[in-house]
Amino acid sequence: MTPEKFQMFENRLLKNYKHRIKQAKRLSLTCWRLYDHDLPEFPICVEFYEDYIYIAEYNRRHALTEEEHTIWFDTTKEIISNTTGVRVDHMYVKLRKRMSHREGQYEKEEVTESKIITVQENGHKFLVNLTDYLDTGLFLDHRVTRQMVASEAKDKDFLNLFSYTSSFSVYAAAAGAKTVTSVDLSKTYLAWSEDNFVINKLKNPAAYHFVHADVKQYLKTLTPNSYDLVVMDPPTFSNSKRMKDILDIQRDHVELINDVLKAMRTGGILYFSTNFTQFKIDTDNINSDNIKDITKATTPFDFEGRLKRWCYKIVCR
Repeated sequence: MTPEKFQMFENRLLKNYKHRIKQAKRLSLTCWRLYDHDLPEFPICVEFYEDYIYIAEYNRRHALTEEEHTIWFDTTKEIISNTTGVRVDHMYVKLRKRMSHREGQYEKEEVTESKIITVQENGHKFLVNLTDYLDTGLFLDHRVTRQMVASEAKDKDFLNLFSYTSSFSVYAAAAGAKTVTSVDLSKTYLAWSEDNFVINKLKNPAAYHFVHADVKQYLKTLTPNSYDLVVMDPPTFSNSKRMKDILDIQRDHVELINDVLKAMRTGGILYFSTNFTQFKIDTDNINSDNIKDITKATTPFDFEGRLKRWCYKIVCR
């Protein structure tokens, strides 16, 4: 790697930092994305989580030897440190494949020591794990969508499907939802969800429910007219042994969405999101005449031009 390439990276990082730190401060945000593979020679994602930096290195073929790669990465971290003021020992690094879906979030890695911190977003607290999994526990790209859900949640019956660590559920509960139900296939992430509720002092066992289930099958059991507000953010594909059937979001999204709509009250709102970049929504076969693409409206400032997901607002007729 030539000095000129490192200088290009430093220039781009500084440009991003100067622009985004102002917006982050204006919005009182301490968790945001600084860089995401802007330059081909630096295939990494860099995110702030309070006083720490999380770096994901995308798995790419390169001509570097192991020694050369170590030098490249050490120099890269030094540049990040010099630009941001965050010490290298406050950086946590992952090697990950670039995937168009989120099933990788369930893969636990072997680490010598876990680093779990509490971060804040719009007055809410979330536990973030910087070491153990491929994802940290808080998807920064849905920051705006979470605020939309909160604005709709008061006195509503809210359902969070494929809930992960239930950040949407925290927003809904804190905004005064009547009931909040979070459904996920992972007991680990449901326990993490409950911890997120505890640190936000959201305690109401009669109103807040955490359900361990295969969402695809769970939807078939729901009573009609049960929910006013729903979030569904499924993986692109999953063939988990814990599931009765394979999930393919392009193939299955119509069935999933229609099953959700059956469980909703008239006028209820479904926020549906997918990370499948080639996704095509089949509006002709979805039982709603009010489907709006809100991808752009839900794109945070630190993801503009680099967002790899779709988001739709669907109203139950």
